[in-house]
Amino acid sequence: MFRMLTIAREYGSGGAIIGRSISEQLGWKLLDRAFIENVAGAAKVDPQLARRFDERTDSWLERLAHQGAGLWRGAFEGAVVVGQPDFFDAETMAALAQNMIEEAHQRGNCVIVGRGAQCVLQKRQDVFHVFIYAPWGERVARIRQRLPGQTAVEELIRSTDRQRADYIRTYFGCNWMDPHLYHLMISSQLGEALVESTIIEALAGGG
Repeated sequence: MFRMLTIAREYGSGGAIIGRSISEQLGWKLLDRAFIENVAGAAKVDPQLARRFDERTDSWLERLAHQGAGLWRGAFEGAVVVGQPDFFDAETMAALAQNMIEEAHQRGNCVIVGRGAQCVLQKRQDVFHVFIYAPWGERVARIRQRLPGQTAVEELIRSTDRQRADYIRTYFGCNWMDPHLYHLMISSQLGEALVESTIIEALAGGG
């Protein structure tokens, strides 16, 4: 029986909205934006700093700057407590996110949006993995509506997708678009209600 759902999504596909709606319908906990506050609390840093590194990779300049700082590096093992903003980066953010994903799996009844959860929990038989995409025009229209003051919408979409793909590849060794990571890849063009009901029916049907 499936007891968790992970949702990977193209930027502007509406995947986050779908994930929130499913969590509400099932009465499950949602981990999406909550990652930022939870990681910030665990690392004892400002949430704005955690948001800056959310689903991002460090630039070569940032990596160079941290090399001599004695910052924790390496495998994602155990809890990581940073406590100093200068020692917080994208790798630390990814490590703490992985810890949260694994802890959420232990509790179950949770919808996780992004953050590499489909890779972290790939071998768990009780987790259902979904990728949500959408036609380019719909994505552009959705982001323009969400960010009315944003002028370079198309470049924002491309860069966000690149960042998410880089994040998955760098910290989890996966190809974000690999269909073998997912039980279901579905277009939100079908309509949010149909996508949600399809996912919920799949969750109820197996494991």
